[in-house]
Amino acid sequence: MNKSALVAIAILTVLLPVVRVYGDEITVNVRIDDSLSVTYEFANLNQTIYERALVELTAEKIPETIAENFEKGNQTLRSGPSPSAIEFDNTTHTIRNSFFLSGSAIMSFSLNKTTLRRIYEVKTDWRKIEVNLTSSYCVDFTQRLATPVSEWQKLNATTFFHENKETDAPDILFYIILPASASAVQAEGDTIFYEGQPYLEDQLLNSPFLILVALIVALIIIFIYRKAR
Repeated sequence: MNKSALVAIAILTVLLPVVRVYGDEITVNVRIDDSLSVTYEFANLNQTIYERALVELTAEKIPETIAENFEKGNQTLRSGPSPSAIEFDNTTHTIRNSFFLSGSAIMSFSLNKTTLRRIYEVKTDWRKIEVNLTSSYCVDFTQRLATPVSEWQKLNATTFFHENKETDAPDILFYIILPASASAVQAEGDTIFYEGQPYLEDQLLNSPFLILVALIVALIIIFIYRKAR
């Protein structure tokens, strides 16, 4: 082996530990029901970054960043119950942050008068944020998740999936999972539409039977009133 090759190998041996400061993989799972249940997982972080995150990262950091972006657009986002405590796995240097998102700015519905099913509209552009795990480690989801959800893969009828891989950066795997009962699923840009199961209150409020019951009750009241006079 010539001297140039030996020098190149020596340089790579020194530089590799420095270059690999990024996490091997970031996975985001979003499960949709009456609200959005969100989990960010940063796996196999560099030890230095992981140890800083132990001190600097709080459970409120990511949901607060999302909420701040909504406020810039004069919209209000509710983050649901308090976020779960952050999970730190010291063996694998993995961090998990789970929380809920809700509110009409992110999820709303209208009623299909024919089927009495709720037609849900779920906005997903909230994902485009910059996440600072520490003062020196930032993941730019704005650029790396710029592809509209309508262009993401569909793993099945109710699951949207997007993967982003870049050199010297963590792989990002992002899943959006709708209820198993969702039907008529479609996406336009960064908005997902689907129909859910009928709710009993919607069926009652839009049922002729309810009107009939109301009329009978009204007639009974009138009859009792006249008898009492």
